[in-house]
Amino acid sequence: MAKPTASTQEFELPSVPPAAWMLLVGLWLAVLAWSYLRPSPQHWTATYSWSWVVPIFASALIVVGPFVWMQRRRIEIRDGQLRIDAGIRTRKFDIAAFDLDKARILDLGEHTEFKPLLKLGGVGLPGFKAGRFLLHNRSRAFCLLVGTEKALLLPLRESPDRKEKILLLSPSQPQKLLACLRERQADSSR
Repeated sequence: MAKPTASTQEFELPSVPPAAWMLLVGLWLAVLAWSYLRPSPQHWTATYSWSWVVPIFASALIVVGPFVWMQRRRIEIRDGQLRIDAGIRTRKFDIAAFDLDKARILDLGEHTEFKPLLKLGGVGLPGFKAGRFLLHNRSRAFCLLVGTEKALLLPLRESPDRKEKILLLSPSQPQKLLACLRERQADSSR
């Protein structure tokens, strides 16, 4: 649901699927089990009786980062820019930078050439992709894909300073975001 304010409009995202959460919990348990089950050359003594706590917190740090990054996700239009908070990255794009004539909503299950293949920077978990990715068609994209196969493909106009050529976003209502972008782009060109 879009929430309009003075010049800001935010677009709702689907919830992160349970598979991503389960992977983080499984990873934490595996690292924790490895840290306790591996043979240790040192014996615990009374002076280090608290040292059993260290592996718990150390292994939790592996999971805390992606957990926090999955909480930080937002798509909004503010002051003529599309702002995307995706994990550790925040990207801002001028609405005029999009080639909205080529923008479309697609099913990534059918159009596999647009599926993320290789993570270049960000978070890639089952059902959650946030950051820069190399797609199957070998183009670079900035993605915020959350738990759905439906995605809004937003091509960027050519720019020598941009590495990404495409934005792939999965708001709950992609047609609403696309309509709003088209409306704002038309208003700014007048």
